[in-house]
Amino acid sequence: MSKTARKPKVNFYPGLPPRLRPFTDADIVCGVDEAGRGPLAGPVFAAAVILDPKRPIEGLRDSKKLSEARRDALAPQIRECALAWAIAECSCEEIDSLNILHATMLAMRRAVEALSTLPTIALIDGNRCPPMEIKAHAVVEGDDKVHAISAASILAKTARDAALVRLHAAYPQYCFDQHKGYGTALHLERLRLHGPSPVHRRSFGPVRELLQADLFAA
Repeated sequence: MSKTARKPKVNFYPGLPPRLRPFTDADIVCGVDEAGRGPLAGPVFAAAVILDPKRPIEGLRDSKKLSEARRDALAPQIRECALAWAIAECSCEEIDSLNILHATMLAMRRAVEALSTLPTIALIDGNRCPPMEIKAHAVVEGDDKVHAISAASILAKTARDAALVRLHAAYPQYCFDQHKGYGTALHLERLRLHGPSPVHRRSFGPVRELLQADLFAA
């Protein structure tokens, strides 16, 4: 009688050796990542994901290392297979009021607090953790070391890209669907031609300089 072959155990923390893991098997771990800190326009997004060990997802890694098509294919799988997931954002007004770092931390906290399942620890991509009621641990380059952070990276990136496509419909003259708000040559050209829109971050250098020039000219 032949034995049924066992599926190999999935390593959800490929770049995080057991001795460096700040949690136990009893913890409910969520991964957290952001998208959109650098652009000149649009909100900053964050996502939090608790993966289901019984429903592993193949191909998770840092969203920046995946093609747009691959991210778009993985995002619905994550939403379907994860134990819990949530996406949050901070607006341009909040970014200008708080600064981009604090706005990003706030978006991350909002994402964790919006999860339908309460985690016991949040693994945050980067070197800094937002203040929150549960334990949090920063993982440098965590989006390639922890699958849950990879999943959060993908959800945050695809959600933000979709939001910028919607902004393009409202402000087509800036071509947000092409550069997603980043300071590309095309974006800077359109920004100089049309001036800042209501969804541009007024505290960011190129936008601030244009506003100051307009104020000086007036």
